[in-house]
Amino acid sequence: MYIIIAPIQIKEGFKDQYIKGIKENASGAVNDEPGCSRFDVVQDATDENRIWVYEVYDDEAAFQAHTQAPHFLKFRDLSSEWRAEGTLQGAGRGATNIWPSDGDWAK
Repeated sequence: MYIIIAPIQIKEGFKDQYIKGIKENASGAVNDEPGCSRFDVVQDATDENRIWVYEVYDDEAAFQAHTQAPHFLKFRDLSSEWRAEGTLQGAGRGATNIWPSDGDWAK
């Protein structure tokens, strides 16, 4: 499994547009990409303009395919001005799971 866990800081005044776009991107990933098992969008508990994404792919190649999917490219282009600058750290750059094992994941 290849896992992304990342905070995303949304610029003030752009949250509604960003949420609409990321929900379309997440839906496209889960419904149209056989290598995507999960794409959750979670509201931060203390910052209304921060969300977290939790994405699970079969492997890094499936994640790389996601970054070329039409729904991702559309969202990336639309949302580039809506997100505060920041660098991905830790699991935001990709990670592997410990438990449950890859074989125990149900699609």
